[in-house]
Amino acid sequence: MAISEEVRKQFVDYIMLQVFDDQYIDRTEEKKILQEGMGKGVGIEEGLGIMRQVAQDKGFVLERDAEERAKDMLEAFATNDGKVDKKEFEDVVGLLKKQSKGKIPEAEMKRRLKKMMEDNGWKAKEGGLFGSKWYSAIQ
Repeated sequence: MAISEEVRKQFVDYIMLQVFDDQYIDRTEEKKILQEGMGKGVGIEEGLGIMRQVAQDKGFVLERDAEERAKDMLEAFATNDGKVDKKEFEDVVGLLKKQSKGKIPEAEMKRRLKKMMEDNGWKAKEGGLFGSKWYSAIQ
C-alpha cells in the first residue's frame, strides 16, 4: 500500500528529528522510528526503505547496515582460510568503528563481532607458539 506524500514527508521529518544530534540510528531508535511510521500507516518494509534512503541521501548511519557490512567482511575472512585471525578481526573492528561514527564503544563492538562469529560458526585463529589469546580475552 502506497502512502501519501504528506505522510511520507512527516515520516522523513520524524527520521531527521531522531538523528538531528548524532546522525546515527541505533536499533532502539530504529524501532521507535518504525513504530511511529506504523502509527501513520507506513509498513515496516516501506519504513526501512525510506529510512535507508534518507540515511544514504543525508549521510546518516543505520546501525543495522553497519553491522551487516561487518558481518559480510567477517564471513569473507572466515571462508578465506577457515578462520579469522587477529589482524582480520581488528580490520573489521576498524570498519565498524568508522561505519558507526564511533557511537559504539570498542569493547561493545568486539563483543558483538565475537557473538556474530559464534552465531555463524566462524572460528578464530589464536594461540600458536608466540600467539596470544586475543579472541578468548573478549568478554
